[in-house]
Amino acid sequence: MLLCIPNVLTANEVAKLVEQLQSADCWEEGRRTAGAVAAQVKHNRQWMDGVQTGLSDFVLNKVQNNPEFISATLPKTILPPKFNAYTGGEHYGLHVDSALMHHPVLNESMRCDISATLFLCNPESYEGGELQIETPFGAQSIKLEAGSLVLYPSSSLHQVTPVTQGQRLASFFWIQSRVQDESVRASLYDLDQTIQVLRSLPTVPQEECLRLTGVYHNLLRRWVA
Repeated sequence: MLLCIPNVLTANEVAKLVEQLQSADCWEEGRRTAGAVAAQVKHNRQWMDGVQTGLSDFVLNKVQNNPEFISATLPKTILPPKFNAYTGGEHYGLHVDSALMHHPVLNESMRCDISATLFLCNPESYEGGELQIETPFGAQSIKLEAGSLVLYPSSSLHQVTPVTQGQRLASFFWIQSRVQDESVRASLYDLDQTIQVLRSLPTVPQEECLRLTGVYHNLLRRWVA
């Protein structure tokens, strides 16, 4: 499931985050943290591990308190968010994210089911830099407003096209879901969102809404791990 979630961060929150990222000299070559295959196509910069704890915690707190994010991912473990930058033709060629990654806080490996990119620059401020994700319906190009998030399967081929003008800043991270099967997770998300819409109606069919809620939780009980 490919899903865009708008307004995860407010404009003020984005501005403060970007100011801190740009004011610190904490950037290193992105390929240093890539695997052997990905390092051949990764040409960007990342904030050094271990220096971004406060900013990472801020982003993590925001997504953990976003109802749509929780509904879509059903997270068991979230890798602490990282930050990257692209400028002057930098790009990240086609690759697939690793299935397992080391969680620095838990000090153990986690399975990567879902990849996430939180855009920190408005699309008109830079040229290029589209996140292109291969789907069963062809390649989808994603370039969102600052503060918006895209979720997509970690198993998908994807790339970031060259940034030919301006600068692209983003936060990125991975999620291990409590429901590993992507199709089941997508169905649970659709059901949960339908329930939320029903609850928001002026006249709520209480009995039917309660029955649907029960169906959702009983299905979740069947699939959660």
